[in-house]
Amino acid sequence: MGAVRSQSLPGQKTFRRTPEQDPIGVYIHWPFCLSKCPYCDFNSHIALEPIDHDGFRQALLAELSHMAALAPKRQVGSIFFGGGTPSLMPVQTVAALLDHIAALWTLQADVEITLEANPTSVEAGKFKALRQAGVNRVSLGVQALSSSALRALGRTHSVEEAEAAIAIAQAHFDRMSFDLIYTRPKQSLTAWRQELKQGLDLAAGHLSLYQLTIEPGTPFARWHAAGRLVLPDEDQAAAFYELTQELCEAVGMPAYEISNHAIRGEEARHNLNYWRYGEYVGVGPGAHGRLNLNGARVALATYRDPAAWLEQVRQYGHGLVSRNPITPSQQVEERLLMGLRLIEGIDLAPLAQLGWRPADDVLQMLTSAELLQYDSENSRLRATRRGRLVLNSVIAELVR
Repeated sequence: MGAVRSQSLPGQKTFRRTPEQDPIGVYIHWPFCLSKCPYCDFNSHIALEPIDHDGFRQALLAELSHMAALAPKRQVGSIFFGGGTPSLMPVQTVAALLDHIAALWTLQADVEITLEANPTSVEAGKFKALRQAGVNRVSLGVQALSSSALRALGRTHSVEEAEAAIAIAQAHFDRMSFDLIYTRPKQSLTAWRQELKQGLDLAAGHLSLYQLTIEPGTPFARWHAAGRLVLPDEDQAAAFYELTQELCEAVGMPAYEISNHAIRGEEARHNLNYWRYGEYVGVGPGAHGRLNLNGARVALATYRDPAAWLEQVRQYGHGLVSRNPITPSQQVEERLLMGLRLIEGIDLAPLAQLGWRPADDVLQMLTSAELLQYDSENSRLRATRRGRLVLNSVIAELVR
């Protein structure tokens, strides 16, 4: 694997640090894209009119201030710019948001600051400026290393642009990742083996490898319902998954989560915070958060529509549309759903504090079927590789 390590750039910003524990994450949603991919159900929009960049920057800054009032005096362990296509944000907006976060909270010494990007040559050219603004990790939406597959997925970049963007990212960031989608229509195991090997050769330490799923309301869903788009069946999908694990493990990049692979130390800390049921705030249209407020776990969500969110922030200083306590039973289900995605599994002690333990007969059935492993000595539960293939069904059995 060709990892290129960079030195600190002249003028690169540094922020005040703290070694304290229990950090929160900060998610910033930029909802705009140049085009909408037919498989995507994320809250992303094609701007039909020029984007009010000054207005969105001021609104994001205001909503961050509101979130800091809800969760004051906390440390921040990770910041994630997601979308949409946040690499389309002006660099000065990224810099202003990072400066504001550093003024509102205290950043941990090893704070991870990730920005998602599309591998077009124009956006890749911004990487040096983004690094100087404070971003220290980039995640590239490559999705495929096949020209025909890129066209079928509605991607606007070429394989050559993807390879160039990966190289530029590795030259400017100590840590980077990129995504690939597999189990695509008409894709063979042989073709995926070759493509994944190419991806592993390009990778610097982290890969996100997603099986293509049909999401309701997308063009892919309509084409699938009409029989125009056919995916591999369950047995074929399982074969793709097993091949993926085999190839990644062979180069020292095993899965640490269902769809994420990394060499040791390169795991995405922001996403680990989600999966370990940590606290985080979300700002921007359609962003979500989870905070412990006044002894209760609370789910926060903002208006999804960018125009509605912007108007709400201008009027009230935030775009929150809901702020709901999460019941103990809902917390149990969320913890299981998130934690069992991880190879490390889940600590059962917090679940016991919520009044839940797995039923003995259900646990026996799932472990006998080699879908779960139960470590009674350390009170941990983890899904096996086989169990992760049918995780939703496993969790349904645990909470029924």
